[in-house]
Amino acid sequence: MTIPAPSAAASARAFHYESAFARNIGWVTHEEQAALRGKRVAIAGGGGVGGVHLLTLARLGIGAFHIADFDNFDIANFNRQVGANMSTIGAPKVEVMAQMAREINPGADIKIFPMGINKDNLHAFLEGVDLYIDGLDFFAFDIRQQTFALCAQLGIPATTVAPLGMGAALLNFMPGKMTFEEYFQWGQRSDLEKAVRFVVGLAPAGLHRPYLVDPSSVSFHQRKGPSTIMACQICAGVAATEALKILLGRGKVRAAPHGMQFDAYRNRMALTWRPLGNRNPLHALMIAIGKRQLAGAPDA
Repeated sequence: MTIPAPSAAASARAFHYESAFARNIGWVTHEEQAALRGKRVAIAGGGGVGGVHLLTLARLGIGAFHIADFDNFDIANFNRQVGANMSTIGAPKVEVMAQMAREINPGADIKIFPMGINKDNLHAFLEGVDLYIDGLDFFAFDIRQQTFALCAQLGIPATTVAPLGMGAALLNFMPGKMTFEEYFQWGQRSDLEKAVRFVVGLAPAGLHRPYLVDPSSVSFHQRKGPSTIMACQICAGVAATEALKILLGRGKVRAAPHGMQFDAYRNRMALTWRPLGNRNPLHALMIAIGKRQLAGAPDA
């Protein structure tokens, strides 16, 4: 038996914001839930972490989003991307994810950027937003650098939660605090060196490293790496919790150079503090080791 999908009009009539998110009350007040309804969050990337970030924040009751992605869903996305299934193969990620979010909250104000973000539309992407959450592909170095730089310039809080192994690594870049560039020290370096600096800076504790069973699956040169749905979902929980604290001004927010990594596989959490970011002597050593390893394995 096939159950027909309700029409958009019927869904809108049946939807009631306060009822839909009533079970949030207790962890947030009625006034705070109303405040979340008025917030606008920008998420670049609609794949592994970006897609589940969007749906998690939609269920938190965030009322408006800017979402960007230029890609279409493919079968290679099935292991981790919440919008990827047989019916969406070939469909634009940003349109699929916007529809999924609207099925949670038909009243959500969602502005889509189907060509992704670039230097020409970045100001529009960040216009009027209260928070930016990074969901870009690991190797999207240039636009990530530009996005975090503009967030710093505009005073927009920016959060990145990286899926590593079966866990997540968190960094917040808050207005008036250490910036993304000050922490990672990317500058005009090559993409390979940016990759090394990104990995070292994201997770100084390296909790995920001991259980990588097939190192050949990781290649900065080929721009590939393994992923898990567990990591993406943990990332979304962490990111949404940070969003709640930042948007409501309630709870401690650890800003860079402070960070956090949680690894579910090893049942471990590490709170990190790296003054000077990647200029920290320990990081400098780790970066040097990483560069030497890459130099010794050009096809890795």
